[in-house]
Order: sequence, then C-alpha cells, then structure tokens
Amino acid sequence: MTQVTKIVALSVLAVLVMANPAAAADGGSFSGAFGAGLAVIGAAYGIGKLAGSALESMARQPEVAGSIQTAMIIAAALIEGFTFYALFICSQQNPFTGG
Repeated sequence: MTQVTKIVALSVLAVLVMANPAAAADGGSFSGAFGAGLAVIGAAYGIGKLAGSALESMARQPEVAGSIQTAMIIAAALIEGFTFYALFICSQQNPFTGG
C-alpha cells in the first residue's frame, strides 16, 4: 500500500468519524459534511502538489523563481476560492430549494 493510499484512506475515515456529529447537529445532512470533507482533502492535495512542483522548478531554475512564485500564489488563491465556494455549498441543507 503506497503512502498516498494510506493518507487518503485515513482522511476518508476521519471524515466519516467527524461527519456523524455534524450530521446530527444540523438535522441529518451527512452528504453536506462528507462533501465538505472531500472538498478540503482535494484542495489540500492540490495545493501540496502545486507547492512541491513549484519548489522543484525554482530549485532547477533559480533565475525564474520570481515568476514561478507569482504563478504559484495565483493558482493557490484560485484553489482556495473554489474550496470556500464548495464549503459554502456543502454547508447549506439544500442549496437547490434554499431550505
């Protein structure tokens, strides 16, 4: 079992354990808590991969480190913006009916 698989399995287990109290608190919205957990896990993985690749690129070509860093910050901000949007949608009981 690879390390990434172990991390994903433990993350899913943590989401399932933490989602039960969250589902009981807002009337049984397990899917919202599960979706929020998946959104956060995906964003963390994406930003981690982005930062790792950017640091490797800066190590290989130090003369373009400034432009790589700028592009990395912009991409990380876009990922975080999407994550906040996903968390907002997941926090609603039913985003399609407004209830």
